[in-house]
Amino acid sequence: MLRMDRTSRRKGLLPIMALCAAGLLAAACQSSSPGASGSTGTTMARKLADSWLRISPATGSKDVNPAAGITVTAAKDKGTIKHVTITGGPVTGALGTAGRTWHSDWTLPVHATLTVTATAVDSSGHKVRQSSTFTTLNPKRIFTTKIYEGYHQTYGVGAPILLTFSRPITNRAAVERSLVLTTSKPVTGAWYWDTSTSVAFRPRQYWPANTNVSFVAHLDGVEGAPGVYGHHTLIQEFSIGQSLIVVASTSTHHMKLYRDGKLLRYWPISTGRPGDDTPDGTYVTMGKGNPVVMTGPGYSLAVPWSVEFTDSGDFLHDAYWSVGEQGFVNVSHGCVNMPPAAAEFYYKMEVPGDPVTIVGSPRPGIWDNGQTYWFLSWPQLLKGSALHKAVLAGPTGSTFIDPAIASLAAATGTAPFAQPWPDNNRAG
Repeated sequence: MLRMDRTSRRKGLLPIMALCAAGLLAAACQSSSPGASGSTGTTMARKLADSWLRISPATGSKDVNPAAGITVTAAKDKGTIKHVTITGGPVTGALGTAGRTWHSDWTLPVHATLTVTATAVDSSGHKVRQSSTFTTLNPKRIFTTKIYEGYHQTYGVGAPILLTFSRPITNRAAVERSLVLTTSKPVTGAWYWDTSTSVAFRPRQYWPANTNVSFVAHLDGVEGAPGVYGHHTLIQEFSIGQSLIVVASTSTHHMKLYRDGKLLRYWPISTGRPGDDTPDGTYVTMGKGNPVVMTGPGYSLAVPWSVEFTDSGDFLHDAYWSVGEQGFVNVSHGCVNMPPAAAEFYYKMEVPGDPVTIVGSPRPGIWDNGQTYWFLSWPQLLKGSALHKAVLAGPTGSTFIDPAIASLAAATGTAPFAQPWPDNNRAG
């Protein structure tokens, strides 16, 4: 399910093309006297270009810090930049509003030889071209990144985007700034650092059903920790499917299944017996099997139509042996026992990331026992961001915004269809 190493967040990217120098440059190269040499004319042209069109890093630079980026500057009142091309690596950038500066969007790729060619035009239409070739740092230590979501796979409306890193990340803000989401429908959420080697994106409320998601992590050249650099760009595309939500009550011994905001099924169930109580909380499904071999004190059984929602082994599954107790009493070892036909029906509809909420239990949910990001309130989620900012994503990409502004677009969907109940992980 993992995909490694794989658009731009800015509008108006420069087309990738190069123009031959003409006009002013050609005039500057002409001999002013019969004895002028071609090399002298070339030198004059270079000096003229240097006087009002400059590129940083300068040509010949070595071990350039990737965080410095590339800057092209036209001297004031001399002209405007028209084209910038980069060869040797995937580098994008954008012009400033006055057309006199150009800067790359992201950190530069490590261990690369890059050539920047810039073309500018003065008020008379004369063109001048300048170039710079340099090499970037070749780091001794690198980190790699993996994403949980699979290419063109479908996930439930509760699914977090999960990233894991091969080394601990201490410069979390720099990494967070490199992460870009593009969504077919508007989504507000935040990044949350679970550990130094893992970060997750969770929407403020459940994803809109049937949303297409593109993800780009511009990590090539990002210094994630002192002397430790990313060396790849991670790209992934996946989709969010229909809304399929389970609410299972340990006290009423029944389970509700909602599809796209409407009650689809109401089934009798049996949850964990006293001492093995199924924990309260909103989880998301993680995997399934038909059957799954389950073992415990005094039993080992191949269980049909099993869908997992905690790391400790809690499943929604077919329990043909407890049909008589379902709807009346809790007899399981912690799982949600279902009638065979109900378990099969749910199993065939479920995808990873579908929300499962357990209510009415005397046992509270335990953080990190599965994908428990929905245990977090919106303020708690924001607190886990290195930037302490919300992410506003849509069809043109994503931006980081002040949470006070994000609160203007308050989560209006009701529980359990659009979000869990507050404090959903506490014992009922």
